Amino acid sequence: QVQLVESGGGLVQPGGSLRLSCAASGSIFSINVMGWYRQAPGKERELVATITSGGTTNYADSVKGRFTISRDNAKTTVYLQMDSLNPEDTAVYYCNVRCVVRGGIYESRFWGQGTQVTVSS
Repeated sequence: QVQLVESGGGLVQPGGSLRLSCAASGSIFSINVMGWYRQAPGKERELVATITSGGTTNYADSVKGRFTISRDNAKTTVYLQMDSLNPEDTAVYYCNVRCVVRGGIYESRFWGQGTQVTVSS
């Protein structure tokens, strides 16, 4: 029904930057929230940042001031600009979309396949 294609992960040195992208497509009627989560080895998946259809953003305390979430004008692609990266940011980053699909009534949640971000010297 809904496909999420992520890109932009990789290996970066401490202090460096990366930009993640996630494009949503498929039978989407309306997108309510787009966001990014991450999961480090041995840890639970945690929220990184979200952006609502109205443009309201929310960030985990650990990334405030370093990461910026944004989206394109069509509101179907979400970006995560990550600056001042440190080794604690190493994780698999997952795109998440909360939307109503065509013909649907209730909100559904979809996940991307994940993209690895490794911060290491």
